[in-house]
Amino acid sequence: MLSAILNAFRVPELRNKILFTLMILALYRLGAFVPVPGIPVEKLIEAFQSAAADNQTIVFLNLFSGNALSRFSVLSLGIMPYITSSIIMQLMQGVIPALQRWAKEGESGQKKITQITRYLTLCLGLINGIGYLFLFQSKQYGVVLPESIPTWLTSTIIVFTLIAGVALIMWMGELITQRGVGNGMSLIIFANIVAGFPGAIYASLGYGATLTAQNVGMTALIIAVVLLVIPGIVLIERAQRRIPVNYAKRIQGRRVVGGSNTYIPLKVNGAGVIPIIFASALLTFPAQLAAFFNVSWLSTFSEWLVSGWLNWILDFVLIVFFCFFYTSMVFNPDDTASNLQKQGGFIPGIRPGSATVTYIKNVLNRITLPGAFYIGAIAVVPSILFTLSGETLIRAFGGTSILIMVGVALDTMTKIESQLKMHHYEGFFK
Repeated sequence: MLSAILNAFRVPELRNKILFTLMILALYRLGAFVPVPGIPVEKLIEAFQSAAADNQTIVFLNLFSGNALSRFSVLSLGIMPYITSSIIMQLMQGVIPALQRWAKEGESGQKKITQITRYLTLCLGLINGIGYLFLFQSKQYGVVLPESIPTWLTSTIIVFTLIAGVALIMWMGELITQRGVGNGMSLIIFANIVAGFPGAIYASLGYGATLTAQNVGMTALIIAVVLLVIPGIVLIERAQRRIPVNYAKRIQGRRVVGGSNTYIPLKVNGAGVIPIIFASALLTFPAQLAAFFNVSWLSTFSEWLVSGWLNWILDFVLIVFFCFFYTSMVFNPDDTASNLQKQGGFIPGIRPGSATVTYIKNVLNRITLPGAFYIGAIAVVPSILFTLSGETLIRAFGGTSILIMVGVALDTMTKIESQLKMHHYEGFFK
């Protein structure tokens, strides 16, 4: 591992990409500490901490913003508006013919979809910004805007600052994707989750009070369990079902080509961490609406969606659904079978054409189902343990957080490894 890291910094192009990615993430974390103008930050932090004890919804939203929401910083809205708009656009591709055509047009069509996603993200950011402003001005938080400036002007500045923060996050994520290493949006979520770990450990030990053997023991036990679970997650994340493929020999001119054997790699978890991110975004969307409308029944409903037995059931079901949905989006058995037939390839014992399509679909469904159950269990079981024990560290080190972190880390390392091998260096994976 150490030699692979050193090799990565020996390649100038790769070194520049890694340093660029780290720089953008550092700027993003800096923005999480810059408060919007016109907000009494210290009073808001005190009110947020007292209200968070009874409001699991706001705690969940704050976790995915990297604690930026608790400070009402410029980047308070976090990455959720973009994720929500991405979900909407992907779902709409199944019902809107124009989006389906654009998705099949390649890069030009993808640019159109991306542009609409950006505009939709800003619209959701506007709704969320107004909602949070109303929420923090409610009796629960009691934030009072300065009277020296007209209230409408201060409110307008605050909301447009938050929208600018959403646009800044999108820009940073796209910069990382284009000029850095890994997926920019995933790395931003990764940074948000990691940022909450020190505070969660500090809280588990008792907020600086006299350390007790029970607190230290529980904290050490949770960290040890997490460290033991991570290798298992890595093992399943890299697990594949390899379908053998043979290529018939063909004569081209005076040469004989083909005759080689290869395989189609199908990952057990082909959707990665996307199902968890999508499911979390959908379950927190009512909470964002509740913040906007500030209606008691909607707040209660959103509380049910982010905690308790209803959250566990819906989270599991949505994760399983998005596993199948996203896998079907990124892997098309019909295209794979067609390409095999054009290139003279075939699966041993399976007839080319429709029989090959049916075989690949059956294999894909058989491995996707246990992979979906595995992701659902990883996400839901820690939530149940947190509810039963009340240990805040379990929420921070929960299955959702760990799975996202491991998945993003593996994806980033895979991209770095591919570039290392291009320069004839040994990568991370043996």
